[in-house]
Amino acid sequence: MGDVFEAEDTLLGRKVAVKVLHEQFARDEAFVARFRREAQAAANLNHPNIVAIYDWGQQGDTYFMVMELIDGRTLREIRRTEGALLPRRAAEIAAEAAAALTVAHDNGVFHRDIKPGNIMVTPGGSVKVTDFGIARALDDSEELTKAGAVIGTASYFSPEQAQGLSADGRSDVYSLGVVLYELLCGRPPFQGDSPVAVAYQHVSEWAPPMSTFNPDVPGALETIVDRAMEKDPNARYQTAAEMRYDLLRFLRGTTTTPTRQTESATRVIAAPPPVAPPPPTAVPDETARHMAVAPAQEASGRGGFIAGIIGLILLLLAGGVILWSLLSGGGPDLVTIPELRNQSQREATTELQDLDLRVDLATEASDGIAAGFVIRTEPAAGEQVEVRSLVTIVVSGGPNLFPVPNVLEMTEEQARAAIEEQGFEVGEVTSREDQDVEEGLVLDQDPAPGAEAAAGTAVDLVLSAGPFALTVPPVEGLSETDAVRLLEEEGFEVEVEHEFSDEIEEGLATRTDPGAGQLVDRENPTVVLFISDGPEPFSLPSFIGLSSDEAEALAAQSGLGIVFEDPIDVSLASGLAGRVADQNPASGTEVTEGDTVVVRLGQVRRVEVPELFGMTEAQAAQALDDVGLELVVLGTVPNDDPLLAGRVVGQDPAEGTPIEEGSEVGVQLGSEPATTTTTTTTTPP
Repeated sequence: MGDVFEAEDTLLGRKVAVKVLHEQFARDEAFVARFRREAQAAANLNHPNIVAIYDWGQQGDTYFMVMELIDGRTLREIRRTEGALLPRRAAEIAAEAAAALTVAHDNGVFHRDIKPGNIMVTPGGSVKVTDFGIARALDDSEELTKAGAVIGTASYFSPEQAQGLSADGRSDVYSLGVVLYELLCGRPPFQGDSPVAVAYQHVSEWAPPMSTFNPDVPGALETIVDRAMEKDPNARYQTAAEMRYDLLRFLRGTTTTPTRQTESATRVIAAPPPVAPPPPTAVPDETARHMAVAPAQEASGRGGFIAGIIGLILLLLAGGVILWSLLSGGGPDLVTIPELRNQSQREATTELQDLDLRVDLATEASDGIAAGFVIRTEPAAGEQVEVRSLVTIVVSGGPNLFPVPNVLEMTEEQARAAIEEQGFEVGEVTSREDQDVEEGLVLDQDPAPGAEAAAGTAVDLVLSAGPFALTVPPVEGLSETDAVRLLEEEGFEVEVEHEFSDEIEEGLATRTDPGAGQLVDRENPTVVLFISDGPEPFSLPSFIGLSSDEAEALAAQSGLGIVFEDPIDVSLASGLAGRVADQNPASGTEVTEGDTVVVRLGQVRRVEVPELFGMTEAQAAQALDDVGLELVVLGTVPNDDPLLAGRVVGQDPAEGTPIEEGSEVGVQLGSEPATTTTTTTTTPP
């Protein structure tokens, strides 16, 4: 029914087994609903002999269970490789399996598919029972529950399962008895050419004595197996705990009281009532879970051989009786058919066989007599018949049964209409919170979908009260309007707050509190929705005085972009030449990450050289200082103009030349004019 994978639980860091159910089951609504309930019930089973179920769920149309990963082998593998086990070891395994069944049955979980493949033994010798609840999920599915259909594995299911009747904890006890028989004998008690033939033997034949296959099986242990495998559920161990008690008594060496005791040493144990053998028909492989059990027309070759011998013996006995009657001159022996109404099928069969009568069975519906109990006999009670005559016991199959409709996930009104339309009544209607089923829809029903019940049976309904908690949906990246609408549609009351975010664009949702995927009590479904105001603003630092490299580094550190524009003139005295002399925005302005700052480097301003000609040195120095230039006297030059003595007669750079502030301007000063001497020559007289 599924594939099993070894997996890792990344949250807890442990190895687990994941069973992924086959796709066909996802299409069966009844199975899915039952699977969910049974998985939940089985997950509550906590016992060392039960394989733990950690989780279950679905991904789309795929359903899965997460289970404990067991390092070990199944009894099926052990029996195939090792053959029959020692009686004490087999009893120990069965006792531990019975302990697991006891816990499950006490919690209302019936396995219904106990077999060697579902029982594992670890290297340390511990016993683990797996797959609780799955057979029941299958059994109640619409797809698989049909007239005459049974669930289980033919070699191990109980007579009531083989007949399509309801199964309970005693059915698990029967199957465990079959498993114990196989462990002791190295083979199942019943074998045949088909699963139907095997099912027929479960209903109609006693298992061969275990000593036939293993003479070393202790009588006390064989008694336990016999009682566990009683055809009548009422004659079996009524609980797995009772069977475990007797197994433990055997292991302690205490004698177990036999179940089927003979009245005298020579009495033959009565065989179960005969039923028609299975018909020759195509059937699935024995390992298949789902097969139809129907009357048959041919027995297996071995059964026919045995039947032939028995018939020959009966003919010889009959001939002897007739011969004795003729010789003695007496008439046939007559017996009176007793009143068997309301007796169990087994009690009635035994009573008739004690009168040396042959027994046949017939079943018919009855509203007045419980299923499995006698309605009448044919011939009727009180009539006299010859010994060895055939008497038919008509057994009640219970009232006429009809399948209960599947009303899961319907509204109460729809469910009532469907139930009453099928001739049933609506019983108690209750409600329960559920995370998966929408409020107001049918969450559970009893009897379950597909179960057969008498007309007029009350069908109890459990309506979903909605989830006990709401799951917060993801809203990140949605607009405020869309996020609020989504949350309110999910049943939340929304409070809106704003926050800065470097990742989420302004105006979009950043998160919720509680976060996405978290559960919120439905009684107080308030959730806070946070909307982005964009990146958080900060004060723009000053870039003034930084070199270009330093300015770029500061911008990157602040998450800003930087643009260098044309330089700006600065005075030499400012010290900003070659450094940032201007920025926009100004320092202290609030900006956000990603904004851009524009900076301009300083360059020394240029001034025109003033005209200095005719100025004294002091005047020239002052004139140059006024425009940020410095005076350098280059020397004097001859000068004939007395007015230019000591004054500027030449400059470099020339007047009007633009040069950087702080540059030097060289000047030449005029010298004093040369003194002229007049000589008067006197001519002698």
